[in-house]
Amino acid sequence: MRLFLREHIPLIFFTIVQLFLVLLIYWLDGYRHLSTALYSVFLGVCLLITYLLYRYFSYRSFYIRLSNPPKNLDEFTEKTGFAPLATALDELLKTQYLLCQNQLKTWERKKSEHLTFMNQWVHQMKTPLSVIELITQDEDDPRFESIAEETDRMRKGLEMVLYVARLGVFEHDFRVERIQLKEAVHKVIHENKKLFIRNQVYPEISIDPALTVESDAKWLRFILNQLLSNAIKYSAGSRENVTVNAYPKNRAVILEVKDRGVGIPRADLSRVFRPFYTGENGRKFKESTGMGLYLIHEVCEKLNHKIELESEINQGTIARIIFPFSNH
Repeated sequence: MRLFLREHIPLIFFTIVQLFLVLLIYWLDGYRHLSTALYSVFLGVCLLITYLLYRYFSYRSFYIRLSNPPKNLDEFTEKTGFAPLATALDELLKTQYLLCQNQLKTWERKKSEHLTFMNQWVHQMKTPLSVIELITQDEDDPRFESIAEETDRMRKGLEMVLYVARLGVFEHDFRVERIQLKEAVHKVIHENKKLFIRNQVYPEISIDPALTVESDAKWLRFILNQLLSNAIKYSAGSRENVTVNAYPKNRAVILEVKDRGVGIPRADLSRVFRPFYTGENGRKFKESTGMGLYLIHEVCEKLNHKIELESEINQGTIARIIFPFSNH
């Protein structure tokens, strides 16, 4: 109704001015029958109101549609009315809807092709890495140890690329199930045992074997891998423990990964979940990509988990993953 009135205010104003101008001309010409003149004005106003009522009810759905933006694409195909302007609007929206659908299908196809390519490329790269690992694993030469270390970094980098690609189609790539937390942590620590040994950092686990959470096993493994990799990287050479413990609290299970490393500056804590943000530590540790914590944050949001960080300079960092509404 407001849109209708705003659009017809010029017409109403113009009609009233026109009626009074006609009266003024008759008055200046010597016409003095005021009652007849006012009656003619009344008839003009009645005709104007009749026209506005006809216009409003003919275009009511049209104005309602203009006043309420569509909430989804399907609303673009709904009929507005049979008036010429409403029909033209329907045709315009239908054309835009078809163009939008075509563009969406094109982008979905390109995205699917890109994801397929990335998956194939990563798996192809893993094969030569596995061959290099087989060649170097039984050698005592320090040079081969260095090659094995770089190979391990390449493998983790490839896995990062793979998970970044899969994040875009997360809804089609996860399955929530009940997971034994201690067992899941043990597996990830075992995968990173060489990294622990190489950096002179030692794992410590304090988790009740009966403690379970509801999550996706593959994505939870990714989260734990990233947290442990960060904990090891930022406490390398300290000969300290990286402690992983979990406990129930307020209808949730809280998993903590604690290191005794360099810590995160307070100014960086609120920004570490941004993509590609490395902060002050990124200048000291050249391997920092700024993507690990960002991906963890994104995955946690999609799985209805929550991540929190607590850190002090030269004291270490505690990363907490909160799994809500689990039965303990």
